[in-house]
Amino acid sequence: MGGARKVTVQLPADLLDRAQRSSGKNLTATICQGLKLVAAGPAYDGLRRLKGKVRFSIDLRSLREDRR
Repeated sequence: MGGARKVTVQLPADLLDRAQRSSGKNLTATICQGLKLVAAGPAYDGLRRLKGKVRFSIDLRSLREDRR
């Protein structure tokens, strides 16, 4: 993760409460998780642009039969 930075921010209390309840983590971990999601946004956008453009050579039916 590298070096840590101490920051002071003003956040809406209700948003912070909802985020902490959703994550089930402490304040620092909740904010880190949110920042990681924001930082990953461009990667998700790139994946969304590939939708429908990638062809797989696997036969889904035979793949499922292999599990039986």
